[in-house]
Amino acid sequence: MIKNLYNYRELLKSNVKKEIRGKYKGSFLGILWSFLNPLLQVAVYAIVFPYIMRIKTDNYLQYLIVGIIPWTFFITVINQGMIAVRLNAGIIKKVYFPREILPISVAISGLINFFISCIIVLIFCIAGGLGISWHLILLPIIAIIQFIFTLGLVFALSSINIYIKDTEYLVQFIINMLFYATPILYSVELFPKNLRWVLNINPLTGMIDAYRDIFMYHQLPSATSFLFLIVVAILVFVLGLAIFRKLEKGFAEEI
Repeated sequence: MIKNLYNYRELLKSNVKKEIRGKYKGSFLGILWSFLNPLLQVAVYAIVFPYIMRIKTDNYLQYLIVGIIPWTFFITVINQGMIAVRLNAGIIKKVYFPREILPISVAISGLINFFISCIIVLIFCIAGGLGISWHLILLPIIAIIQFIFTLGLVFALSSINIYIKDTEYLVQFIINMLFYATPILYSVELFPKNLRWVLNINPLTGMIDAYRDIFMYHQLPSATSFLFLIVVAILVFVLGLAIFRKLEKGFAEEI
C-alpha cells in the first residue's frame, strides 16, 4: 500500500486538497466553519449541561472543547470517508488507481483540519488560566493513533457501504449512541464504579482522556491506556484494510 501511495502521491495530494477545499466550497465563511462548528456545539453544551443538567466539573468549558474537537475529527472522517468510494463511482469505473486513496484522502484532510482546530483548544486553555506544558509534544502521536483507528473503520465501512446501502444510516445511529457512551460532556466519575468498564473499553474514551491529560492536566497519559489504544488502533486498521482489499474487487460492478 505504501508503494502504491508513493507512486500515486500526486493523485493523493490533489485529492486531499479537494477534500479540504470542497467541504465548504461556495459558503461565505469557507474554512472558518472548521472553527465555528465545534465552537457553536460547545456554546450549546456549556449552557445546557452545567446549568440544566447540574453537571459540576472544574474548567468545564475547556473540558468540553478538548472533548468536542477530537470527536468532530472522528465523526467528520467517518461520515465523509464512508461515502468516499460511492461518490467517486464514475472515476472508479473508468480509470485504475489504488482505491485506498479515496478513504485515505478523507482521513488526511480530517487530520489537517484537526491540527488547525487545536489552535482553538490552546486559546481556550490559555485564556482559562490552564496554560500549556511540554506534554503537548505528544499531541501528534495521539492524533496519529486516532487517525489510524479512524482510517481502519473508514476502510471497512466505505467498502461495506457499496454492497449494503443501509450501512451509513445504521452507522449514524451507532455514532449518536457512541457520543453519549464517550465522556465528552461528563466525567467518568459520574458513572458508578461497577459500570465504568463500559466507558473504558471504548477506545475514544482513552483518546479523549489522553488529549485532556496533555492540554488540561499537564501530565502523561496512562501507559496502560496508551498501549491499549495503540494495539486497538493497529488491529482495527489491519482488519479494516483487509475488508477493503477483499471487497474492492467488486466495486465497479456494485456501484
